[in-house]
Amino acid sequence: MNENYQHIQEKSHETMALYRRKSNVNAAEVLSWRGRGIRDGGTLTRLNIKVLRGILLGDNRDFHKVWSKTSKSTIMYENGKIYLDNYLKCYSCVHSKPHALYNLPSRSKIDKFEDTLLCQSPLETTLASPSDHKPSLLFLTANNWLYRLSDATGQELEGVFLSSKHKFRYLSWDVSQEIFYVKSVQRKGPRLSGQAGVTQNTMIHLAIFKVFPLQIVGMMEVNKRVFGSGFTDVVLSQGVLAVSYNKAVKLFSFEHIVEKYLVEKLMLGKASSLLNGNTVGDIPFGIPINIQITDCPPVLFEVSCSNNGVQIGGFPWHYIHTPLQNCHQGTHHFCSLKDSTMAINGIQNMKCNSLESDVIFFHPDDSGRIIHVGPSTINILKILGEFNSGLPSKVVKDFSMATHQTNISTSQVTVTSSGRTVRKRFQRLDDDPDQETFRMVVYEDELDLLAVVVTNGADGDGRAQVRLHDNQSGRLLKTVDLLETWDETYRHDLVFDKDTIVHIEQKNTKVCCHVYKLKTDAK
Repeated sequence: MNENYQHIQEKSHETMALYRRKSNVNAAEVLSWRGRGIRDGGTLTRLNIKVLRGILLGDNRDFHKVWSKTSKSTIMYENGKIYLDNYLKCYSCVHSKPHALYNLPSRSKIDKFEDTLLCQSPLETTLASPSDHKPSLLFLTANNWLYRLSDATGQELEGVFLSSKHKFRYLSWDVSQEIFYVKSVQRKGPRLSGQAGVTQNTMIHLAIFKVFPLQIVGMMEVNKRVFGSGFTDVVLSQGVLAVSYNKAVKLFSFEHIVEKYLVEKLMLGKASSLLNGNTVGDIPFGIPINIQITDCPPVLFEVSCSNNGVQIGGFPWHYIHTPLQNCHQGTHHFCSLKDSTMAINGIQNMKCNSLESDVIFFHPDDSGRIIHVGPSTINILKILGEFNSGLPSKVVKDFSMATHQTNISTSQVTVTSSGRTVRKRFQRLDDDPDQETFRMVVYEDELDLLAVVVTNGADGDGRAQVRLHDNQSGRLLKTVDLLETWDETYRHDLVFDKDTIVHIEQKNTKVCCHVYKLKTDAK
């Protein structure tokens, strides 16, 4: 009887598997699954990426320098394109060598681009306009206009005037909520009466938008009168309004703020009673303050920290910060977000003897791991713990990478006026340009690779190498030598995007861009 039951069960499983293979699936469902990372919607994509990774890491292929360009203004790379002259010139990097895609008309200082964001819609979302499905760029201008331009042609798709009263300068994403916000510069408002020691009300304005399609959520003012003295800055992330103070950070629920303080829903291109019947987004009216915060919202979380530095992430949720006391400078503390319990091995300190301090951040691959970068060591850490457990979590090392350095003392010889020789010994810095030093780590999410930049000036001429490591194990898979010199006194940015490596360096008044493409080596 057991054998018959087992035979029936096996046939049932075979029938179910056959049914799954033969059933027709709607294309919209497949795209939705792929976007959410479930079932087999992304099988083909994963297979293609696996093949590309194999090609990239093959012994017969390497990255070769194919293009260089110099500009007097900032150079940026976004979505396979290079932008020069403050985004007026666009070059495509899709092919073997970058080529000009379009040039926009020159802009005066009054309406120049101040900041920009790349905007790409989810594949499974049905949108009213065909242009909404294609990548576009959001631009903020010096005269408070927000424009949406086609990423492929530079054509203007939408324009919204923000305000005649407030100076807006910054654009930022809250990716998880599919919203972005425009932030004003901090300014002083009217004098506050009845508060000893306070003379003026510091304020920052935020204009929050939904995307896909572009819609206004609202305009709000964050000021010292409501949020307290010492308030210095504000950001919006993961649905949380994070307000920075001189020596602390407080988090507030943005959803709660909208529900409680929204006085009128706004629509772009429609009339508003807050504008006396005038149109939202038109010049000179702009967008009125429709989220009017009259009292301080409930604080979700508060922590005292150095330099307003607090990061939240991991599984279970933890936050990383450096306490205010001088004895904690250079250390990073891991604490539970639930009750602020310190994790076991929760104080990380590289004890760097270097000019540049170490850097720590949650891994962008959403694994909950942490990347800790020092001049001679890179540690990939993870947090071990259980939800709703009474025991503290534990910080452990997943893997690490190290440079080849010789920690030897160096002698400095001087001769006095009497001819006496004085020899002084000193310890070489960890980020000494004459030895191997880690400079930065870049994560390529589609190939699941870590690109680590290592410099070495032992030969007297600063050189850099990009080392590609497996993101799961840290194993070194490939090295790429950069042909241009690397001067660590200037700012450098590196982009690793599948078969393309872009190195952007600031040199005095010039900005240089170097592009490397994957090619088959000649036999």
